[in-house]
Amino acid sequence: MKMWTLFVIVICLFTLVEKLKGEEMGRKNQEISLPSEVEGWRWDGKETKYNSRMLFDYMDGTAELYLAYGFQNLTVRQFNKSNQPPIIIELYEMASSEDAYGVFSFERQDEAIGIGQGSEFGGGLLRFWKGNYFVSIYADGGGTEVESPILKTGKAAADSIPTMGPEPKLVGFIPGKDLGLVDKSVRYLKSHVLLNQRFFIAHQNILNLNRKTEAVLGQYIRDKQKTQLLLIRYLNLKESGDAYQSFMNAYLPDARGKDRSKTEDGKWTFVRQRNEFILIVFGAPTADDAEALLKATGEKLPGGH
Repeated sequence: MKMWTLFVIVICLFTLVEKLKGEEMGRKNQEISLPSEVEGWRWDGKETKYNSRMLFDYMDGTAELYLAYGFQNLTVRQFNKSNQPPIIIELYEMASSEDAYGVFSFERQDEAIGIGQGSEFGGGLLRFWKGNYFVSIYADGGGTEVESPILKTGKAAADSIPTMGPEPKLVGFIPGKDLGLVDKSVRYLKSHVLLNQRFFIAHQNILNLNRKTEAVLGQYIRDKQKTQLLLIRYLNLKESGDAYQSFMNAYLPDARGKDRSKTEDGKWTFVRQRNEFILIVFGAPTADDAEALLKATGEKLPGGH
């Protein structure tokens, strides 16, 4: 009986080791492969890699954006062609597909081009995400002749990423175009610094945002009036409650116990806690407009009615 038990343990250990080997091989097989030449632009044969400690050496001033989204590493390649600007490809590996989506969403402004799971192309710059990768491909200068090789390089990079990943579920909880959502305005955020860059709230982190919280910011336009909706998910009810009180004390000190206030410009700010979520509407032209956004969002949340 003891020999049989030992045999079972050995088999289990062997199976576990083989599984780990397979997972490691799978990770190695996920290396992105790129063509060595595209329409006369040739890879110079060099590949520069950056980890989180080295990222500031490559992009001093903007590294914080990628670090906020769980940056893992960066691979950079350059393609050259005589009398033409070089094409640079940057391959960012992020902690998750949600993080890759977040980096892409943060600066999105151009039209989609159908590469990867989400993309945009304009001004000689291609940006897209797929799985846990965010990719940027660009040429400094040059005319329309660089557009085709940039797009072909991007398609090759996207095709070589073996797996796709989910978008953040939180993005699906905000109302859509029926209430005037501007698609390219949706930002998935992980820090109050990034939030302030897209919509300034306060110098202090009055909403207690951190790497473990999630936030989605979206702009809505109805009758040429702009309104911002901010949806935040915390880890638990206590954290959302603490953040709610912090926001009320700092941002709506004159609300007198109500969940709304009319600002000096005649617009409305509404805030509401719903379990581990906080919903905030900024700049609504009327109280009814704010209430409609909050109601539509609440209906999309887990347990919504």
